[in-house]
Amino acid sequence: MTGIVLRNMVEEHVIEAYNNLAGHFPKFCGCDTCRADVLVFALNRLPARYVATTEGKVVTEFNLDKDQMRATIDVTMMDGFKKVASAPRCGKTKPQLL
Repeated sequence: MTGIVLRNMVEEHVIEAYNNLAGHFPKFCGCDTCRADVLVFALNRLPARYVATTEGKVVTEFNLDKDQMRATIDVTMMDGFKKVASAPRCGKTKPQLL
């Protein structure tokens, strides 16, 4: 390998969306397990956007910043919060309804 680093730019946007939206779900656990489950839920449902160059990053960031893609990410994240909260794997005995 020549030192090229591949990055899924959607992952960065999903993490950002998690941080922005988590406060809107006060009954959501938010532990590391539940956080990871929401991120995985979203990333498995959104198309990956891999980049290997600075130019690719700029173009991909521009496309990901469009309102429609932001809305798609946000809706997917909200679905993830609800799904994970309804059946948390973290050991909570009672699911927290949102």
